[in-house]
Amino acid sequence: MSKTKQEQAVGITDEIILNKIYYLRDQKVMLDSDSAELYGVVTKRLNEQVGRNIDRFPADFMFTITQEEFENLKSKIATSSWGGRRTLPNVFTEHGVLMLSSIIIANKLFK
Repeated sequence: MSKTKQEQAVGITDEIILNKIYYLRDQKVMLDSDSAELYGVVTKRLNEQVGRNIDRFPADFMFTITQEEFENLKSKIATSSWGGRRTLPNVFTEHGVLMLSSIIIANKLFK
């Protein structure tokens, strides 16, 4: 039997969230794929919503990492499943993650 969204949310611990926070460009950030996983959406859809609401994501909320930063992250995360990404990931600062929540919630409410 699959878990409801509420049951899934209860299972998210501080440790899980802390393990998804990285330090890049002197900022704490979270990858788009990790944010999508925590919010229970597909990364592609999360990035589509960001693109549709790009004016809500200034540079201090979100940025796309460089190839060098991406390679550095991959080398530090041995258990990650990076799969066939075709684009460099977006990362979100604390304010960006909060903005994501408002966009994702609004999008889910009106489906």
